[in-house]
Amino acid sequence: AAKEQQKIRLEEIEIEVVQRKKQITIEEKEVMRMDKELIATVKRPAEAEAYKIQQLAEGHKMKKVLTAQAEAEKIRCIGEAEAGSIEAVGKAEAEKMRLKAEAYLQYGEAAKTALVLEALPKIAGKVAAPLARTKEIVILSGDNSRVTGEVTRLLAELPVSVHALTGMDLTKIPLLQQLTGQQGQVVN
Repeated sequence: AAKEQQKIRLEEIEIEVVQRKKQITIEEKEVMRMDKELIATVKRPAEAEAYKIQQLAEGHKMKKVLTAQAEAEKIRCIGEAEAGSIEAVGKAEAEKMRLKAEAYLQYGEAAKTALVLEALPKIAGKVAAPLARTKEIVILSGDNSRVTGEVTRLLAELPVSVHALTGMDLTKIPLLQQLTGQQGQVVN
């Protein structure tokens, strides 16, 4: 009976060992299942979110770089266009000046005279501007020759004044010489 008892006890211990091995295998499988569940529910979504954030960040970075490059290209193109425009205007003005100089050389004194004659109405306009606001001029003089003398004196001084202002001697203009009947004389 003691041997049978011992045999039963050994069988019970062996059953407990097998049960414990089964329990360990079950627990190992449960740990693996939980690990897979954690990977599926936590790790993979976290990795996916991290990847998404990284891709968005790279997209924003690329967008900023491309925007900056486009802005730089725009500024460069505008600068080139403005430079081209300035160059064209400069060339046109230089050509205009060259043609004017050529014309002045070709026509010599006549061109200078034409310039002075073109400027005279503007000068006269500026001089006469204050008189335009005058409603009436009354000349008081008992002696008509005195008024006539003053007007004559003013007109005689006009060529000298124009010569002082412009450097052009009106008395040497052929048309004016014919009108006044003078040959290069200045009337004082």
